[in-house]
Amino acid sequence: MMTDRPDILKKILTRKAEEVANRKQCMSVDEIKEIASGIENPRGFTAALQSKAQSKKPAIIAEIKKASPSKGVIRENFKPLEIAQDYAMNGATCLSILTDKDFFHGSEAYLQMVRESCPLPVLRKDFMIDQYQIYESRALGADCILLIVAALEEGQMHELANTATEQGMDVLVETHNADELKRALTLDCKLIGVNNRNLRTFETSLQTTLDLKNNIPDDCLIVTESGIHTQEDIQLMLDNDIYTFLVGEVFMRADYPGQKMRELFLL
Repeated sequence: MMTDRPDILKKILTRKAEEVANRKQCMSVDEIKEIASGIENPRGFTAALQSKAQSKKPAIIAEIKKASPSKGVIRENFKPLEIAQDYAMNGATCLSILTDKDFFHGSEAYLQMVRESCPLPVLRKDFMIDQYQIYESRALGADCILLIVAALEEGQMHELANTATEQGMDVLVETHNADELKRALTLDCKLIGVNNRNLRTFETSLQTTLDLKNNIPDDCLIVTESGIHTQEDIQLMLDNDIYTFLVGEVFMRADYPGQKMRELFLL
């Protein structure tokens, strides 16, 4: 058992286990798998990012979220579809949509709504702990799922990654430090996220990405997450051959998130 998880993560995972148990009562695994089997094939999430990154252009996963545990409500005027369309018109490569309700004010309905109306590949950003959620993600139309190494046991992490791959989805594996990165690299996943936010202090440091960069194989795509606020932050990453960004808060606080993205990344 992993006993050193930060309290906020423990709280989220406890609630998530309750949530998944309730969902299984409402709809069985077989039923959700049946729905998933009828959804159109996933759009290539990783492929879209690789295409940009290989051209040494910023590949942006633009995030749609209303709130977070550390910052509270980030955006009062929250219209997910309008935000997604704004992102798409202004050069986003992919989208990330928070679906956790209790801690991030998210919803599966946001993902479905956006996926049906916007052509960009979509990441379901949530706390995955059970195979049920993987099938559910495919049934919702997700093209990629997030696996947070800090939230998962070894066998659990591999099982979820394998199930996602079987469903045709890509996997973004999120790490925070060297130990988590070592575990992440045991997976056959090419999308490695480095979250610059310390889960215990909630402080962010872009040095986290730079420190881990040299331990990530060349055939993996590094996604720098959290702490990107200025053109200087972006340039620091580009200067270190990191071209893939997951950015949310700085866009969500702007009147027009897509325009803010275009200005910040000089698109």
